[in-house]
Amino acid sequence: MSNRALERKYRVGWRTVQKALSSAWPQPREPYAPRRSKLDPFKPVIDQMLLADLDAPRKQRHTVVRIYHRLINEHAMDDVSYQVVRAYVAKRKPEIRVEAGRGPAQVFIEQSHLAGAEAEVDFGEVAVRLRGELVKCHLFCLRLSFSGKAVHRVFASGGQEAFFEGHEHAFRVLGGVPFGKIRYDNLKAAVASVLGFTRRRVETDRWTAFRSHYGIEPFYCTPGIEVAHEKGGVEGQIGWFRRNHFVPVPEIDSLAHLNMLIDEWDLADEARRIGTRPRTIGELFAVERPSLKPLPVETFETGRWFTPRVDRFSQITVRTNRYSVPTRFIGRQVRVLLHASELVVFDGRTEIAQHERLLTKSGSRLELDHYLEALLRKPGALPGATVLEQARAAGQFTPIHEAWWTAACNAHGDTAGTRALIEVLLLHRHMQHDHVVAGLAAALQVGALTADAAALEARRIADNDEPTSAKPRRRATTEAYRAVAATVTSLTQRRLAQLPKDTRPMPDVSIYDQLLPSRRAAVAAAGRAPAPRPTQKPSGKKPPP
Repeated sequence: MSNRALERKYRVGWRTVQKALSSAWPQPREPYAPRRSKLDPFKPVIDQMLLADLDAPRKQRHTVVRIYHRLINEHAMDDVSYQVVRAYVAKRKPEIRVEAGRGPAQVFIEQSHLAGAEAEVDFGEVAVRLRGELVKCHLFCLRLSFSGKAVHRVFASGGQEAFFEGHEHAFRVLGGVPFGKIRYDNLKAAVASVLGFTRRRVETDRWTAFRSHYGIEPFYCTPGIEVAHEKGGVEGQIGWFRRNHFVPVPEIDSLAHLNMLIDEWDLADEARRIGTRPRTIGELFAVERPSLKPLPVETFETGRWFTPRVDRFSQITVRTNRYSVPTRFIGRQVRVLLHASELVVFDGRTEIAQHERLLTKSGSRLELDHYLEALLRKPGALPGATVLEQARAAGQFTPIHEAWWTAACNAHGDTAGTRALIEVLLLHRHMQHDHVVAGLAAALQVGALTADAAALEARRIADNDEPTSAKPRRRATTEAYRAVAATVTSLTQRRLAQLPKDTRPMPDVSIYDQLLPSRRAAVAAAGRAPAPRPTQKPSGKKPPP
């Protein structure tokens, strides 16, 4: 074809045809000359500001808004929009850092790990709705680097007790301890101080004893969020676990129940593949598990001991919070074993109280059962007691208790009715909560307002109920107790409803007056004068001895 025919067929010019015939590859397009901007006179000023920020304190560096205002106020910039300044700063800021010799862009190098050699540990915050209240808890995570197998645990606090208990639970689930390094942040539970810019740390005494017991070799990461990639596996694992299992916010009755669910989630997670790995987490963990070091024979006490003294309010103070103990221990020194989510109180070697650890500071957790003996002597203190308010909030003091208490006070008076209620509350020490409340409901329905009647009904219900091991324990509700049928029969109601009307006259007991000690009084009551008694003559005989 001729050149003209090519021009007509492809609808191009003569120069384009000549270039195509000379080379099969098109020549590169020449860049357009940069357009002039109204910001050009101010670009050197912006560069000076960004260069000065390299040595300025981190929290006192220029923002785009501050640069924009300085250009207007100090350099008379006009008719330049904020968006133009922002685009230039976003492009120029990393270039100035490289030009100043502060390093190129950060580069990440992919790592490979040996089976059973390395692991990573970290804490994360999660929100849960505990018994209807939104609270913040701490999620512990230990992740094996080779397989990606992770073990999680939720605690009420992120202190040293939770740090130790999380390790112990993870090692027990994994069946061993990594023989290499475990990467940590510089958390206070393990690190007392950081020595300069090195990897050396001053460790806490209990952490040194704990890691020596399990043979842990710690590797402490560089402080700062910029180097969080040194243990990026566990950082990403916590975020993934939180997004997939804590959205929406779980509603739970206790942290123990939540941890049971977490164990199931961890087990189901073994069927997942991480990224483009050819095998699942469970398959890789089966290869890694034999490489772990065996667990030590003896266990390590993860809790911390305290020895407070019981005050006159029958309370002890542990970590700014107050917990109740039985009133018979007032003035005595007790031993407290503080765990991450609970605390146990001992008198010598005998356990006397156990409480769920408080999530706040300067709070109190009181048990109504601890004050019953004192309330028997002071029943007037019960209506306004703080321990009663906490029992109501926890669901231990139900509306059935309230109704029975009110009826007992109306029938016997405030003091006697309150004492009867306290005697009923003492039944909870030997019987299930459900049975006692059901007995109260049955007694209230027929008007039996004594502690003995409530105890009788509660024992009957307990005997007829199926074994507690065959069914889960449930929290009693008001609607359930209203459905309990009363079995205490009222004789008065039965006589009025079933027996015929009694037409017999009322009995007369006047005939029994002759049995009174003085017959004279009996005769006088009958309206007659007594007859004179005959006198007896002496017979001359001596009376018998």
